[in-house]
Amino acid sequence: MLDGLKRLFGASSSAATSAWVSVQEWAAAKNYAIRAVPSEGFVVDGKSDGALWRLEWGPSQRPYIEGQELRLRCELGLASELQLVIMNRALQEQMEKAVFEQYVEGVQTRIDNQTPPEMRWLVMFPKLTGPEMAPLSERFVALSSVKSWLQRWLEGPLTQALVSHRVAAEVPVVLMIGRGRLMIRAALPDPEVQELERWLRLFETAIRQAQRVVREASDKSSEPTVPPSEWSSSALPGEEHPPR
Repeated sequence: MLDGLKRLFGASSSAATSAWVSVQEWAAAKNYAIRAVPSEGFVVDGKSDGALWRLEWGPSQRPYIEGQELRLRCELGLASELQLVIMNRALQEQMEKAVFEQYVEGVQTRIDNQTPPEMRWLVMFPKLTGPEMAPLSERFVALSSVKSWLQRWLEGPLTQALVSHRVAAEVPVVLMIGRGRLMIRAALPDPEVQELERWLRLFETAIRQAQRVVREASDKSSEPTVPPSEWSSSALPGEEHPPR
């Protein structure tokens, strides 16, 4: 495992050992389960607000992230048709350029399933406008198959968390929901504990706000659809028929 970390960090054996020990100690202090993935990285499993999540650090699984990436995922059981993504503007521009070169100037005539979903959604769904995104509009773009859900999700704490989560403009960052799963992808060369905690706090906020949107939708659907003045299921005491 240490040889693998040494190759990943490009550091001495002692540096790799120190990094791994720090992550282990952090996970143990938080009661998270952790396991090493030889020559790749590690996986941490935890729970926040009743939701199980997984943190992975290892080789990038996306062409737009070079080197090592951080992945955070949580199965929230959201509607399968809900598809949304928030990404930094530099990545949006990079993706749109790639789509143009590959599918307009190239030989392909359609976007297939081999294309990452976040790239497909970028050309499928309309983006929120600048006023709808404020104060995120300078750094991020957001789009969704269900615009109202996305807007409710961004209300309050999640927008505040994104504003305060400072990261270099050129670092690829994707926050997305698809197939009922919430996920973050971000470039992260070194898994320093402080950085893992920062990303996890943002992710936990995203979890809580997604749960809030679901609760609010459930409460709204349980409200009566007929005004009280038109209820006719029961009569007042002493009345043979309910008032009309």
